[in-house]
Amino acid sequence: MSPSSSAIATPATATSRRLWVGFGPRVPFNTPTAHALHLRGLLPAVAKAAIMWIGAIPQNPSEPPSGEPGERPEIFVGHFAGIGIRADRLKPPGPGDEFLGAGVISQADLEAIFEERASALGARLRRGVALTGFDTDADTVTVHTGHGDVRAAWLVGADGGRSTVRGLAGFDFPGVDPVFTGRQAVVDLDAPEKLTAGGWQAGEHGSYSFGGWADGDGPPRVHTVEPGAPPADRDAPVTAEEMQAGLRRVSGTDVRVTRVHVATRYADTTRQATTYLRGRVLLCGDAAHVHSPAGGQGMNLGIGDAVNLGWKLALVAHGAAPDSLLDTYTAERHPIGAWVQRWSMAQTALSTARGPRADALREVMADLLDTPDGATHVVSMIGGGRQRYDLPGDHPLLGRRVPDLPLDDGTTLAEHFRDGRAVLLDVGTGAAAVAGAWGDRVTVVTARPAAFPDQPLAALVRPDGYVAWVAPDGADTGGLRAALVTWLGAPAGSAGRRARA
Repeated sequence: MSPSSSAIATPATATSRRLWVGFGPRVPFNTPTAHALHLRGLLPAVAKAAIMWIGAIPQNPSEPPSGEPGERPEIFVGHFAGIGIRADRLKPPGPGDEFLGAGVISQADLEAIFEERASALGARLRRGVALTGFDTDADTVTVHTGHGDVRAAWLVGADGGRSTVRGLAGFDFPGVDPVFTGRQAVVDLDAPEKLTAGGWQAGEHGSYSFGGWADGDGPPRVHTVEPGAPPADRDAPVTAEEMQAGLRRVSGTDVRVTRVHVATRYADTTRQATTYLRGRVLLCGDAAHVHSPAGGQGMNLGIGDAVNLGWKLALVAHGAAPDSLLDTYTAERHPIGAWVQRWSMAQTALSTARGPRADALREVMADLLDTPDGATHVVSMIGGGRQRYDLPGDHPLLGRRVPDLPLDDGTTLAEHFRDGRAVLLDVGTGAAAVAGAWGDRVTVVTARPAAFPDQPLAALVRPDGYVAWVAPDGADTGGLRAALVTWLGAPAGSAGRRARA
């Protein structure tokens, strides 16, 4: 038994800090997350703070790096249910494929980056203020806290898997109960040499991983995964006795844990709200869906929720777009959450199964992952490379992430998304004239992408970087107007636009 999915390229030559930096959650970035942070100009700060970061994957990972003949870089590109995937099995990137970087960052460092960004934009963050309840009416939500009431037009519950907001609002949260319990801790051991370091060690009663610090100056970190649900009191601290008992069961040794510096436990409970919007209350992140945390899928899924919801809620709250725009939040994000849960449960089923039939299934899966088609498909899916939204229209780019195209004015397309507005790319078509009435919500870019040196081109890209309208010649002005109204609301000055909330 081992953690579920993870997809990240990690060469031995990557920029890296300690093998285990701090304790706390450390999470890998998938492709949509890197894309979203790049559009907002946050990717350099993330790369700087990352525990490990790489800027590009070699075109042919099987070739040795220059200057080191005969030596092949060690690259980790992911695993499925603990079955490793070899980098040299991946197909070369296809035309238009974009890699913005990949890495692992501590959740605390990522939160600090987000907090700095929010503060710079004027957001007011109030820590230690617990929600105790709320009341809603047709137009507002009154949130009750120990520090007084707060009135707002909307309430977003982003308060984790045990969400108070979700429970009080009455969201349905169906799913399945856990089948395993994971524990991870930084500990002191009396005889660490009894454990095998590096990678996951599987046994009859579960599995464990054991690692120290890259420079050898800290206590080791242990991680165990065992069949069975967690204790009824999920908030009870993980003691040295509990950690030792589990470590002995899965390792088959008599190793002794003499001290626990910090520890946590988790399970693979898998549940998803049937809708992310109920009245004037929305759910985001783990409040909307929970599953096995192994592989770092949860953080990426939550960031994807926030990126999808943020600009829509801003337009609605400011009166630019109708409330119905928020219906697209569930429509677009719920299928992706359901997909992550299916893959998480599939890997849990494979990694927890025991016996000759399970062994045969793992061998078959290992064979598939040792092929270019199998390895590339799984890494692309886990890494979010194939995520898209089902937007109206027939053009193959609709609903897909826009690449960061270099432009002939010396900028790149991503630089024009920094302020969170939609972007209309108009290269010699006249589409910009149609978007003029939405000028407070659309940034018009007329510089020519180097990839399209001759032909005219027009495309509307939503604030989250997903293509909403494309016309190679810009002639479909009716389609552009419809897309602008759908995603950005009525034009400025029209009767259909509401007063600011």
